[in-house]
Amino acid sequence: MKGNTALIATLNALLSDELSATNQYIVHSEMSANWGYTKLHEYFEKRAIDEMKHAEKLIGRILFLEGLPMVSKLHDIKIGSDLNKQLDSDHKSEEGAIASYNAAIVLAGEVKDFATREILEKILNDEDRHIDEIEELQDQISQMGLPLFLTTQR
Repeated sequence: MKGNTALIATLNALLSDELSATNQYIVHSEMSANWGYTKLHEYFEKRAIDEMKHAEKLIGRILFLEGLPMVSKLHDIKIGSDLNKQLDSDHKSEEGAIASYNAAIVLAGEVKDFATREILEKILNDEDRHIDEIEELQDQISQMGLPLFLTTQR
């Protein structure tokens, strides 16, 4: 099925976001493992897997719409040198993703591609959950203090 070219371009932009986020989360995951924080390692690793699954869905939809997935364009990846910086950069990435998905959902509705809109809405729900989980960690750090929080992450 030949898809709307503007929507395919938007899906490719979202794909770039997801691939960039995957890389950022993988690096944060491995940094946590290196520091000995197993729970944080698993948390970031799960986020990376979620983002990879989003990329997979986007690639499948782009192909279905007879577009060409662009997987070689990545955004700057913001690697935090400590946990607070990591969570801050991840929060900013998720905020950007939420804004981008909301705009893409509007576009999909305007071009009457409701199947694509439904896919995007499901991914948006995941991104909302991601930002909520980041804020939960940030709240715990704020309430407990970073040193005490990190003792719970081994």
